[in-house]
Amino acid sequence: MAYSCAVHGALWIAVVTFLCCFRQRRHPRSAGEDDAACPAKGFYTYASFIQAARTFPKFTATGDLSTRKREVAAFFAQISHETTGGWATAPDGQYAWGLCYKEEIRPASNYCDATDKQWPCYPGKSYHGRGPIQLSWNFNYGPAGQALGFDGLRNPEVVANCSETAFRTALWFWMTPRRPKPSCHEVMVGEYRPTAADAAANRTAGFGLVTNIVNGGLECNRTDDARVNNRIGFYQRYCQIFNVDAGANLDCAHQQPY
Repeated sequence: MAYSCAVHGALWIAVVTFLCCFRQRRHPRSAGEDDAACPAKGFYTYASFIQAARTFPKFTATGDLSTRKREVAAFFAQISHETTGGWATAPDGQYAWGLCYKEEIRPASNYCDATDKQWPCYPGKSYHGRGPIQLSWNFNYGPAGQALGFDGLRNPEVVANCSETAFRTALWFWMTPRRPKPSCHEVMVGEYRPTAADAAANRTAGFGLVTNIVNGGLECNRTDDARVNNRIGFYQRYCQIFNVDAGANLDCAHQQPY
């Protein structure tokens, strides 16, 4: 059955992504099976992504076709970077790999901000990176769980144990503004309206601002950051696959983080 992109944006991109783009999780000689090099083998499924995308009907369904393609490219570039298993000489190249990890390897801490009284950490729990976007910190797990119907503070492990929940947290992060931060969705579909503070911080619309939203405190306002370049490499590859221009302002080298 053919789907209209205008009405079924999320289903359209699910088809495109898993049948085309996410061959990077599969070795070209493995008859379509997930490569054993990916610890998340079998976790990120096509069906789970479709179900998760239905929770956010505006995802890939805002703006003209080129805008939707760029949003898709940006989203999958970010999650590919966060979960990549690629390396410089990997089959099909390092940017042909992603969704290889569902959980942060050897986290440096339990990512508990004890000063956040609205979303207090639960004893013994770790809020390290999990899922496609590598959701981190109690102040993200708490509201994500509240929005999606699970207890993110008491049961953060569900993000690495349930594929649909994992995708839903990634899409929640993508679609939800956390002021003063805009949402990644707003940036990629042209709904971002910079404030005076944004203008002063040189936070210009484009893929670079999405990186700023995702991890700007560690990666932005510095030149030639390898992590930023990796995100851009994925984004440019997806834009090429979708036959769409990547647009301007791809990095955040001269942007102040939020």
